[in-house]
Amino acid sequence: MVRVTLATPTLHTARLRLRPFTDADAGPLFAMHSSTSVMRYWDSPPWTELARAERFLAMCRTMADEGTGARVAIDRASDGAFVGWCGLTSWNPDYRSASLGYCLDESMWGHGFATEAAHALLQWAFDTLDLNRVQAEADTRNVASARVLEKVGFVREGTLREDCVVNGDVSDSWVFGLLRREWQPSAVAIPAS
Repeated sequence: MVRVTLATPTLHTARLRLRPFTDADAGPLFAMHSSTSVMRYWDSPPWTELARAERFLAMCRTMADEGTGARVAIDRASDGAFVGWCGLTSWNPDYRSASLGYCLDESMWGHGFATEAAHALLQWAFDTLDLNRVQAEADTRNVASARVLEKVGFVREGTLREDCVVNGDVSDSWVFGLLRREWQPSAVAIPAS
């Protein structure tokens, strides 16, 4: 398998701008990932040092350089407020597959931003990366995340029993899949820049 650099896109939706990360995002990333509410269902504890955000940003650049995925910062279009991030990891051009993930600041929950951002990134991925399958996982207690995945077309395929430990508690995860033939692209074009 030959790896190529993967250009991180800039995408626009009605309410959001998805863009490559910059070093200036370290502060908002740290604030979001240090929240116990935001990290409640993650398989890692809340961040305790700003250096963790800097490592995350470096990992995003490495992922793009190595051609294994793309993570984008999400800003609210109306005022530029940091919403969170959305990304595709584990991109395999031979298998035409990738994994979707996202994380939103708690103040941005309940507004449909995760669904809107995921849909935009998926549309870019199916069009640009010629994907056949995208996979995602969600803690079985995280019903809101499962709803986001279902809204953009994912099908729950199974349960990984006791696959991780979340805040000291053994936790199950649901596995979701979205196939190209099931994908419903937006009727409104999402321009890339």
